[in-house]
Amino acid sequence: MHRLLPLGMALSVALLALVACEGKSTATMENSSTGSAGPRKPPLSLGAQVGQLAFFDKNLSGGRNMSCASCHDPQYAYGPPNSVSVQLGSDITQTGVRAVPSLRYRESTPAYSDDAPNPDGVTSNSPGGGFMWDGRAATLATQAGMPLLNPLEMNNSSKDAVVKAVRNGTYAGLFKQAFGVDVFNNTDAAFEALGTAIQALETEDLSFHPYSSKYDLHVFNKVGGTLTPAERRGEVVFHSTGVSNCSGCHYTGANFNGNSGLMTDFTYQALGAPRNDRSIPNNPDPIPANNDPKYFDMGLCGPYRTDHMPATPDTANPYCGMFKVPGLRNVATRGAFFHNGVLHSLDQVVNFYNTRDTNPEYWYPANSNDRSGTPQANPSWALQPVHVPGATVNKYNDLPTSQQGSIDEEVPMGTGEGGDKTLASGTRPRQPGSAPVMTPQQIADLVCFLGTLSDGYQPSSAAPTTGRCVK
Repeated sequence: MHRLLPLGMALSVALLALVACEGKSTATMENSSTGSAGPRKPPLSLGAQVGQLAFFDKNLSGGRNMSCASCHDPQYAYGPPNSVSVQLGSDITQTGVRAVPSLRYRESTPAYSDDAPNPDGVTSNSPGGGFMWDGRAATLATQAGMPLLNPLEMNNSSKDAVVKAVRNGTYAGLFKQAFGVDVFNNTDAAFEALGTAIQALETEDLSFHPYSSKYDLHVFNKVGGTLTPAERRGEVVFHSTGVSNCSGCHYTGANFNGNSGLMTDFTYQALGAPRNDRSIPNNPDPIPANNDPKYFDMGLCGPYRTDHMPATPDTANPYCGMFKVPGLRNVATRGAFFHNGVLHSLDQVVNFYNTRDTNPEYWYPANSNDRSGTPQANPSWALQPVHVPGATVNKYNDLPTSQQGSIDEEVPMGTGEGGDKTLASGTRPRQPGSAPVMTPQQIADLVCFLGTLSDGYQPSSAAPTTGRCVK
């Protein structure tokens, strides 16, 4: 979609087009919150202009073949341009271990705390905030620097290698203008300035937080924001504490910085996502690190964070398995879900929440010595295509048994373990074999509502009359 740009932005775009290593410019981005008739965008600061150029600079990777935009493509809501679970790094023989998130709507995220207040003002304090799936980066600037040095991502050997690439690049003069003529005299200071520049871009450039979805028009009662019956029913399901309970974590109210509708409360949850490995039949992209049966990605308690690691492998730790609750804006544009990218559609994700514990055989492999029965077909959205009735299922197989005590049991989930146990929320856990909470119609409606969170929405002159999300 082509939009007219104000003069200041047009000059910035022209400059970027000359040096952008991805062959893209911000002319391809969604730069307006309301389309071509939207508000005039403020000019970027010098630091943000540096960040804009650096964001597309492939020379900032060890192999000179990968930029920030390679994984955070502006045409895909600053997320991956594909549905691969985890992305290849600059060294194309190396593959990452976690799914790449979108960079949109990150500027309001507070720094991590073990005892963070919940923005709803009601829920008790818990781990919250921070950047990366485990919150180990306190700011956007710190986060921006981490992939540059990660051998599985941009694969630079040192900060000096990154700074040298900037110093020898076409925007070195602008970098000095923004951060001082002596900035390259200190490698640590220059590397930090690069992160600050990218943070400035993500904060100032409206394409990182355009608020241009149908949901935004709906919330503010604007023309074109009328939800279809299916989307409206889905919104009700989204907020229903006894059905989907989505808004319990994907908070829609105002956060600490006054922004609302980010669809996250910045907390951490242990959801027990299935292990992305070869136990999934016909798995197109298992995570290579998972070939080692002793390797576990446990989020807040390692391997990348070290402050909450278990005292011993068999010592239970309440932080293990917890990963940050992502915002749901633009979730319908994604092709890989959860920290390990193990699921590949919203239908799969919602059905996982709904049947993780009522039908674990849909998601987890059975023990190899317990497959003597006649296999039965699972639903098309299930991760495991078949199951053997009565076989023992290896539930929560991406966490050691000793670390499964913190698995989330809130509605619509529930382990069913503990017999008559009642959850803290006052609800009863879901028993294996019992009926799931959500009906197929409610799931379909919920997915339709989630589709309204995608930016770049353009209202049509006539209401749609056909399609999955109309009636």
